Amino acid sequence: MTFARKLAAEGLGTAILLVAVVGSGIMGERLSGGNVAVTLLANTIATGATLVAIILALGTISGAHFNPAVTLAAAMEHGVVWREVPGYVAAQFIGAFTGVAVAHLMFGEPLFSASQHARSGIAQILSEFVATFGLLSVIWGCSRVRSTAVPFAVGAYITGAYWFTASTCFANPAVTFARSLTNTFSGIRPADAPGFVIAQLLGAGAATLLWSWLLPSVSESATDIVMSTKERIHDQ
Repeated sequence: MTFARKLAAEGLGTAILLVAVVGSGIMGERLSGGNVAVTLLANTIATGATLVAIILALGTISGAHFNPAVTLAAAMEHGVVWREVPGYVAAQFIGAFTGVAVAHLMFGEPLFSASQHARSGIAQILSEFVATFGLLSVIWGCSRVRSTAVPFAVGAYITGAYWFTASTCFANPAVTFARSLTNTFSGIRPADAPGFVIAQLLGAGAATLLWSWLLPSVSESATDIVMSTKERIHDQ
């Protein structure tokens, strides 16, 4: 697969993700009659379902990261060469901001507007660490033993994490910065975004380091099996 196609897939997938996140937040808010729980439920279902769909559709092209934290973690695991990382991240950010703009246009909102939704404090920061740590744990655990389950596992995890984290699980630096420019239900104040991103990167790194020890990659496991077999034959 050419690098240009990979970048196009990353940009397209991230854009669709943001259309789903922001658009469903606006729709939910308009239809819920002020019931925040109903709005969050609508936002959750739309985001989780869309994630499954776009990972299935675009995964064979680019790996369906749609998330700079995932791309950096994949590079740590040698799943992506480091020289491709800047291109992936740029495509993800461009896609994220494009998705916000498209969602706004669909609902008659300004193209971009700085969010006034405060999401600050230790509890929120810890939530983003936990959310991203969990996301990468799901990705690494499933990809090592049952890669076909990754789209469904990621969608299910994000759906759950919307509700068990105080931050409603951003878990994505590109999504976080893009959502700082939507003054709607799914937004985050620009001043709060950097703290979220730092926590997300730390969570992704911690999960990647843990899983590199907890359950080595398939190639490493295969090497261990071969070496163990050779040792047994030699002993006999």
